[in-house]
Amino acid sequence: MTAIGKPLDRVDGLLKVTGQARYAGEFPEAGLLHGSVVSSNIAKGRVISIDTSKALALPGVVMVLSHLNRPKIASYDEAFADDDAADGSPFRPLYNDRVLYSGQPLALVVADNLELARHAGSLVVVEYEAEPFDTDLLAQQQNAKPSPQTPPAPRGDFQAQWSAAAVSLDVHYSTPVEHHNPMEPHASTVLYQADGTLHIHDKTQGPQNCQAYVQKVFGLDKNQVRIFAAFVGGAFGSGLRPQYQLPLAVMASLALKRSVRVTLTRQQMFTFGYRPRTLQRLQMGAAADGKLLALGHTAIGQTSRFEDFSEHVVEWSGMLYHCENVQLTYNLVPLDVFTPLDMRAPGAALGVIGLECAMDELACALGIDPVQLRLINYAERNLNEDKPWSSKALRECYREGAERFGWRQRNPEPRSMRDGRQLIGWGMAGGVWEAMQMKASAKARIDAQGKLTVSSATTDIGTGTYTVMTQIAAQASGVAVEDVSFLLGDSSLPTAPLQGGSFTVSSVGTAVQQACEALNAKLLEIARQTYPVFKGAESVRFEGGQLHTGDVSVSLAQLVKDAGEAALEVQVDSEPDKKREGYSTATHSAVFVEVRVDEDLGTVQVSRVVSAIAAGRVVNPKMARSQILGGVVWGIGMALHEETQSDHQLGRFMNHSLAEYHIPVNADIGDIDVVFVEEHDEIVNALGSKGVGEIGIVGVAAAVANAVYHATGKRVRDFPITLDKVL
Repeated sequence: MTAIGKPLDRVDGLLKVTGQARYAGEFPEAGLLHGSVVSSNIAKGRVISIDTSKALALPGVVMVLSHLNRPKIASYDEAFADDDAADGSPFRPLYNDRVLYSGQPLALVVADNLELARHAGSLVVVEYEAEPFDTDLLAQQQNAKPSPQTPPAPRGDFQAQWSAAAVSLDVHYSTPVEHHNPMEPHASTVLYQADGTLHIHDKTQGPQNCQAYVQKVFGLDKNQVRIFAAFVGGAFGSGLRPQYQLPLAVMASLALKRSVRVTLTRQQMFTFGYRPRTLQRLQMGAAADGKLLALGHTAIGQTSRFEDFSEHVVEWSGMLYHCENVQLTYNLVPLDVFTPLDMRAPGAALGVIGLECAMDELACALGIDPVQLRLINYAERNLNEDKPWSSKALRECYREGAERFGWRQRNPEPRSMRDGRQLIGWGMAGGVWEAMQMKASAKARIDAQGKLTVSSATTDIGTGTYTVMTQIAAQASGVAVEDVSFLLGDSSLPTAPLQGGSFTVSSVGTAVQQACEALNAKLLEIARQTYPVFKGAESVRFEGGQLHTGDVSVSLAQLVKDAGEAALEVQVDSEPDKKREGYSTATHSAVFVEVRVDEDLGTVQVSRVVSAIAAGRVVNPKMARSQILGGVVWGIGMALHEETQSDHQLGRFMNHSLAEYHIPVNADIGDIDVVFVEEHDEIVNALGSKGVGEIGIVGVAAAVANAVYHATGKRVRDFPITLDKVL
């Protein structure tokens, strides 16, 4: 029986489409209070006074919390327990009178209903003493300092080789701030229990991360805090860290000894982490035959004054191509803003834009086909680590992607392909993302009816975790898919890492597989003790809910009964195999894009995309394809639409709504063809799966930009590529 590799429908689909799936801000509770956040409207300074009298005069307003009256908090002066924290001192809402950024929460109005809380919030008057501030990375780039996350050490002699190269490039690119904007806004519903414990429904990518945070900050025991996140309406990284609505809701609940919900508005979704703005410089030197002789990648990113947020922006340039002389530099500029946050394919989505656009420019300068240039410089090893790849089917991605796209018909001359008034451009880019695995635990339990329940404290942020884990459990246990249930989204379940980085299937999936195998070993032992035929059986198999040897079989339900138990269970702690240590592990991709540019208006339409992905064993092709489709759409958004615009005179984001923050809509998206290239990997993990959540977005924006150049002959290096820049 093979459950893995089947395009199984979402097991949670019915609950979602019928509204039975409840999200963090949807849990009903008698007497539930609602909190509304009052945000700062200056970028830096201090609060002189907060007048709450008009708000408190309204019937039904229960409390207004601020730094002046918040309850004493156990560890506001210590480092937080937060798995995704950056270096520095995490933001502490309502800590003191300091204003660190525009939009900072300064007060929480708690009332009988949400409308009243919001209205009362508008009546709170805050008096400030404003101070000079800096929010502009471009203006402050001379104040850049080395990131605490240092890139790989230089190799060879970059400067000498670059200066002496037959063809050399020195180009600059910039990418804007972007915000996550998942459909479900951030919310925390704190249900205060009769015994003083807290049951919290939170929008998070890691229930146990939030549990540890609440414990530490509020000085509570582990058994006093339980976090639930059964359904998460998208996150893209925004739920990796506990956001400020969580401590505010807990503060109010503990102070009032009542249940409290705090939901952020769409505008307030722009008041915490985001993808940081970057300024990138690519320096490339090549021989006349296209061989890369020197590669330099410098990136400057922004961070807050209180934390140094860093990500892998430049590393990819040292691993995607073979080059002996490489220099990678990554610097940060502290600004009067909130700390950035990991966002789908953090670092790679940005760094590969610079790398792959520069590779296209180099191909043009050399007169070599862009795919051919990449093949000339194909990396057989990851030279950053000087290790072989556990598997790498990128050549096949180039070949199959190019074939499906029809790349051979491309005329390399810019502005040479057209359809009436529309200029047609074809561009491509490669992609890479690390295939990681974390420690994880899972429990497998089978009852006397033969029903299997597997559990782990991971989440499903819309990626299909419920479904994929059900398939892995069914395959490993031999129980039919319809008899398997997977439980997640509860901090009391076996330990799981944050859901992110494309490592959930490899980490939790491996634990699920091992737990089911351990449970099978227990069942086999019972069979050997109970049925003589199994005692000396050389080969047995678990299939269709039964244990088989030759022509004899016994149901797993019967074995549970034979053990005299209502159910049997096993818990397993899984960690990466030692054999991974000698290898580099990564997913790879090749993206081919066609754009149509209106010659008169400068409008850009992405008419078709082929994305070829090498991600090891694909557990569910339907879920995986959806992940790649979403990544491609977002990549198109990065290329043409997305930009959180700042007014640096005011130090605040201006387009903080979905009306003005532009993302692709259906009319912007043409045909997207996803190809999964066959790739076998016995080293990466026991499943052979590398994950697909991040790789789908990597390289897409660069491929679009390269296609726009091919269509128009104009290089736009400042993202997004809006029609004013094309004109």
